[in-house]
Amino acid sequence: MPKLAALFSPERAADVVDAATRQLLEDRFEVVWATSEHTAGSGSAAKPPALDPAAVPELVKGADVLLTSWGTPHLGKELWSDGNGPKVVAHAAGTVKNLIDPVILDQGVAVFSAGPRIAWSVGEYCLASMLTLARRLPRFDGAVRAGGWKQTEYRGHELAGAKVGIIGASSTARALITLLKPFGCDLAVYDPYLSAERAAELGVRSTSLEDAATARFLSIHVPNVPETKGMITRALIEGLPDGAVVVNSSRGPAVDQQALLEHALNGRIYAALDVYDPEPPQFDENVLNAPNLLLTPHIAGDTAEGHLALAGYVLKDALRWLDDGTRGPSFVDPAAWSIAA
Repeated sequence: MPKLAALFSPERAADVVDAATRQLLEDRFEVVWATSEHTAGSGSAAKPPALDPAAVPELVKGADVLLTSWGTPHLGKELWSDGNGPKVVAHAAGTVKNLIDPVILDQGVAVFSAGPRIAWSVGEYCLASMLTLARRLPRFDGAVRAGGWKQTEYRGHELAGAKVGIIGASSTARALITLLKPFGCDLAVYDPYLSAERAAELGVRSTSLEDAATARFLSIHVPNVPETKGMITRALIEGLPDGAVVVNSSRGPAVDQQALLEHALNGRIYAALDVYDPEPPQFDENVLNAPNLLLTPHIAGDTAEGHLALAGYVLKDALRWLDDGTRGPSFVDPAAWSIAA
């Protein structure tokens, strides 16, 4: 029976491993679970303790598969230096760029990421944000709480049939595209790596960054790479139509945050921000009290159901790969490493 090392705290295990997956693990592997003795720091309900890096060599010894998540320390290439390291790294979380050295991909190690499963949670967040701000719900909510009633100077708008600009055709963007299909929107996607054939498969039109940024709704879905830093410039923000709704659930540095806030504070646009530059942000009262800003603490991909599904999501693909070499949706393609989130 192959051996699997679960490289995260018991608290994190309770967060990302549901009962069915735990049973599957025990049925298919000799499982080594990290205990509280292997963790570093006390952690909290919001952020379980991390695994102590010093505990990794002991836990990994003889393992064929590593199951990782948030709180797993960087797995150095030395774990594979003798040529007999684990065959699989299954990451029950998002990006693996800070988890592994890409050199291990050249050694035939299969890496899996639950990013595509998290993407669905992010897609729901983006849709919810668009609808919330399009209907001006925070303004109306504030009015009622303050003792008011109808706000005749404001009227909400519909998402149906609107032009939606989507920056980046990542897994989160594809989840949003699926969710937007019933609304009959004009989906204008900018991604230099999106082929005409793939755009047709997604049911979107490939367009320029400038055209996408003229939409009434703009959603950003790009990785944190040098090419995306500051790509949503002040000029693009100034070109947004009045009343536009901007949603950023990807990376804070992708947007000129100061320009975005200026245009939100003067009432011209609406924005939902889940990511910032830097994090956490330090905003003054004008920003914190702005009724056309929806501010959340980097939780777009964080749902109860989504988290519990993560280990099962990557484990299913890892088992298929071990059984017959099939590359499932969570497989990390070495060829796409440079543009991955």
